[in-house]
Amino acid sequence: MENKQKILITGDVCGRFSKLFDRVATISKKSGQFDFLFCVGDFFGDNTEEFEDFKNGTKTVPLATYILGPTQEKHLSLFQDAINGEICPNVTYLGKSGIYVTSSGMKVAYVSGKEGEKSSDVTFSAEDTKSVKMSCLATKSSGDYRGIDILLTSQWPHGQNNSESSKLLSLLTMDIRPRYHFCGLEDIHCEKPPFRNPADTNSQLDLATRFISLASVGNTQKQKYIYALSITPVDKMRLTDLLQRTVEEVECPYLGIPALLGMTTTQSDEKAAQYFFDMNTERHQGKRHSRDGSGQHMKRPRKEFSLEKCWFCLSSANVEKHLIISIGDSFYVALAKGPLNTQHVLIISISHVQSVSLLPEDDFAELQRFKSALVEFFKSQDKAVCFFERNYKSSHLQVNAVPLDTSIAWQLSECFENTAEFYKLDFEKLPKLASASELPSGPYFAAELPEEMTLLTRQMKNFPLHFGREVLCSENLLNCDEKIDWKDCQLDIEQEKEIVKQFKENFKAFDFTS
Repeated sequence: MENKQKILITGDVCGRFSKLFDRVATISKKSGQFDFLFCVGDFFGDNTEEFEDFKNGTKTVPLATYILGPTQEKHLSLFQDAINGEICPNVTYLGKSGIYVTSSGMKVAYVSGKEGEKSSDVTFSAEDTKSVKMSCLATKSSGDYRGIDILLTSQWPHGQNNSESSKLLSLLTMDIRPRYHFCGLEDIHCEKPPFRNPADTNSQLDLATRFISLASVGNTQKQKYIYALSITPVDKMRLTDLLQRTVEEVECPYLGIPALLGMTTTQSDEKAAQYFFDMNTERHQGKRHSRDGSGQHMKRPRKEFSLEKCWFCLSSANVEKHLIISIGDSFYVALAKGPLNTQHVLIISISHVQSVSLLPEDDFAELQRFKSALVEFFKSQDKAVCFFERNYKSSHLQVNAVPLDTSIAWQLSECFENTAEFYKLDFEKLPKLASASELPSGPYFAAELPEEMTLLTRQMKNFPLHFGREVLCSENLLNCDEKIDWKDCQLDIEQEKEIVKQFKENFKAFDFTS
């Protein structure tokens, strides 16, 4: 039972925030605390004034709530400063499209907006659904692909007897095989019998999907708008349970979709999938996107997020593969852009996970293994290493690893305290982290010092994005204030290649992946 997650899913909220959260509080009081609330469809509706009470703290959201993006342009401003971040305390915008993995390993794929010919702030295209598919397939641990737990969309898939529907979502469902697909927008409750998704080259398992549409919160027809679910993540289920059939199953309603889209097969191009993991392949087209050790994105105008554009997902064409040093099962190590020194590296999740706090047990274990390997590597050079992570205004897990000479590393704690005092930040001092569950579910900054002490703050409002780098740049440590902002100390590509080549050679004896 410890593997189960208790979650709630609701249809279009339409600005009826108090009604929804009062209902959530009532359900929780009766059935016990839930882990998450996911909202599909139109969250804001025509009433945004009531939401101000939740933003300013007059009213509180009782449960960690995750919402999809806008389906109407009039709502764009409400999401403008919340790309993969808090819209208000306990309400988080998931993003335009992607996959969210909880700390227990539950996999939730999501696609915001409605289908369009081109991708925009309120529409998705074939490129968006393709990137979601690739990210879901990349989460496979071993053996056959087992599918994902939940797919969240606003729009209905084509084939479920609805006129304004999406063929791309139907195709995506067959490709990623969610156990549950929830959607909204139509203001009706509709729960269909489960259907089997056909086997393909990614998996020989014909996995079942349940399609569920939810009505809007407080609808006049009193149709069901909230759904409670207790679910064991697919990767922790027995295969016999995952494949168990029921008497009510029907034929997959999407089998004719590939022909409607002019496709001859729904199977993925294996060579294309393998390309993303080919470290010898370089990207020559388009503008180079930069990334740094702190994860700060480039200046606005407003960013829209999709996995295809993520600088860190290994399945993304935007990854600068010449920076990669080592690849494991769930993580890879890469040279930081704008490094503080020539050995400043990032430990990055291969699939799209936002923070260490959301890692399942096996992935956390591999992260610790990479940290231990780096500790031993730097120790052989008479250096200690500081690890830090900022889960705030960053969309993809990245742990900075910065080595320091042991003769100065002892000053790390004092430098963190001095910089924290300057910014009026309070830090907790904790032992070395033993599990992801010890970290907060919301935004945080965490630093792990060589003396096996962890510094943690949840005080993230207006948190300085370069805080970790600023500490390391202190006069008593690396003494390089000119490198606080990674954009001010970028290297050219040939320098990066040479540093990576040298690091790989020196790290070889400590690299457990080779």
